[in-house]
Amino acid sequence: MDVLWLVMGILLMLIGLAGCILPFLPGPPLCYVALLLQQLQSSPPYTTEFLLIWAGITVFITALDYMIPLYGIKKFGGTKYGLWGCMAGLLAGLWLGPFGLIVGPFIGAFLGELIGNTRSSHAFKAALGSFVGFLLGSLLKLIACFVMGWYFIQAF
Repeated sequence: MDVLWLVMGILLMLIGLAGCILPFLPGPPLCYVALLLQQLQSSPPYTTEFLLIWAGITVFITALDYMIPLYGIKKFGGTKYGLWGCMAGLLAGLWLGPFGLIVGPFIGAFLGELIGNTRSSHAFKAALGSFVGFLLGSLLKLIACFVMGWYFIQAF
């Protein structure tokens, strides 16, 4: 039975890491569930305190992931059009590989701001804020998921 929990945990860790970049997958919560699955083994590797701390970190990172792009857009003078454009650009950028994941959100936010009747110079500034927010949120999620992944590997 331990092998089943291990395989499911590995799959959730991998999907969680993908979720750090893909907006429709909750990366850190999936990685946290992978840690929880390891507790179902015959000899649980983590303490309750450890799991509670990581639950708090996961909730905090997930909340920040929603707030950072909004803060970036507001700080750089953007609108909700820029945020929606950033998400659409990310989804469109998935088809272009790693380059698309970097450029897609920026172009999407820029086009979103232009659709929202913003001047091009203002749209560029807002798109930059949206892009920076997206990158910071993704970086935080990646760091958290890699650390959880490290603990996951250490539990073997």
